[in-house]
Amino acid sequence: MDDVTDPKGVCARPADCLTPGVAYVRGWAKGKRGADGLAEMLRAVGLEADFPGLKADVNVFGDGVVTLGAVRPDAVRLLADLLTTGLTAEMAWQQDGRPGIGGIPGSSAA
Repeated sequence: MDDVTDPKGVCARPADCLTPGVAYVRGWAKGKRGADGLAEMLRAVGLEADFPGLKADVNVFGDGVVTLGAVRPDAVRLLADLLTTGLTAEMAWQQDGRPGIGGIPGSSAA
């Protein structure tokens, strides 16, 4: 059975058994920064309590990942609506002739 079920390895098994030479701590730290950033945004919109299982993790390849844990469907729908609204606003901002993401010079929407 192949460990990777998607191109970025997000669905790879968690790193329960460590392999020498794989930078698990570095990967986990990257996942932690992502989880902390998401937690900050969830706090800002009053959704922090709806994502109690939010945490950083690392997969078998040493890639940092963010785990949401069990989440109520209503909370996920609200998060999806917020993301859609934000992306729509960002795209409209770019169409106004401002460069990059959210008008930040030098950034790109890649």
